[in-house]
Amino acid sequence: MYDFAVIWDWIAFAVRWLHVITAMAWIGASFFFIALDLGLKKAPNMPVGASGEEWQVHGGGFYHIQKYLVAPENMPEHLIWHKWQSYITWVSGATLLMIVYWVGGEIFLLDPTKADLSLWQGILISAGSLTIGWIAYDFMCKSKLGEHSTLLMLLLFVLLVVMAWGYNQIFTGRAALLHLGAFTASIMTGNVFFQIMPNQRIVVADLKAGRKPDAKYGKIAKLRSTHNNYLTLPVIFLMLANHYPLAFATEYNWVIASLIFLTGVTIRHYFNTMHATGKGPHWTWAVTVLLMIVIAWLSTVRGPDSYEIAESRDLTAYEQQYASAQGFDEAYDIVLGNCSMCHAREPAWEGMHWAPKGVHLETTSDVARNAEAILLHAGLSNAMPPPNAIATMTSENRGKIVAWVQAARAD
Repeated sequence: MYDFAVIWDWIAFAVRWLHVITAMAWIGASFFFIALDLGLKKAPNMPVGASGEEWQVHGGGFYHIQKYLVAPENMPEHLIWHKWQSYITWVSGATLLMIVYWVGGEIFLLDPTKADLSLWQGILISAGSLTIGWIAYDFMCKSKLGEHSTLLMLLLFVLLVVMAWGYNQIFTGRAALLHLGAFTASIMTGNVFFQIMPNQRIVVADLKAGRKPDAKYGKIAKLRSTHNNYLTLPVIFLMLANHYPLAFATEYNWVIASLIFLTGVTIRHYFNTMHATGKGPHWTWAVTVLLMIVIAWLSTVRGPDSYEIAESRDLTAYEQQYASAQGFDEAYDIVLGNCSMCHAREPAWEGMHWAPKGVHLETTSDVARNAEAILLHAGLSNAMPPPNAIATMTSENRGKIVAWVQAARAD
């Protein structure tokens, strides 16, 4: 009966694990090649076409690396393409987004207090919005703005701020920040799939045909790769933000997300400059710390309606299914007695400003809407409540939660 919930949760875990593994591989390769590129030095007696070289030591051996700004004179016999890390990261991330925010859209994607949308409407906005970023960004890069990299990055930042605000007007805070990360990651993977790799294939084809490759293809690829380098850290933050309600479940989460993009720029600027010159500008760390202080302050600022409990609205069909099921009243009392002191709009637990993961369990709609999550965390497992938090969550009470959700599914 409830085995499907367990299987589905493990499928989500497996996809998340794959996503993390491939993301680490992609980020590692990206950071390595940017650092390598910035650290290249001219040396005597380099091969024709080589623009720089670098010696590195790792794993008990020495590596002698040379870069050809356009291409070598002849096609190498063995050529490694760095692309699958990016592709699999995006595919696994998109799959995870579908599992969590489309299939679980009634809980994690839609916020009925913000917008009156059906699940299919929310999914269409979710899917459609991810293409907007790439189309707009690619258009700017191919326009005359592509010749002004600083202006281009400023306009991209404006686009990201607008999307952060827009997502927050429709989706839950958790979904808004996750989608902003997916929006940005789609731009990054689009750079690899639509620009970097095709341009590299043109160069390879020219080499095989005995033609001299055009340097413009390498310049385009380098520009897009550099943009990806500066976008990486904010994307990581946004993907991790769903674990921290102080980031996503606050009044100004879209401002926090916007400022995080600036910290990504300051941090990467330090390391990129250090790789290029041997010394990074220390002012970037002061700016980063200042931005993080502002972010921490914003996370505690509450709007006038922060504590308001919206129980006046009608229950959605999804919520009604669980609220009308046999055993709901008893399960509701169990949740109130064991969970609501933390999972409240104004938590009663000392030192807690926001509900864990932004999940509220106070009203009928709150509990009904989060029924499946309650089942996994407090019915099938002992994850919640924490052992030292409350002593009345007995095995019998956990069984009543399981029985309630089973009854709702059977209706």
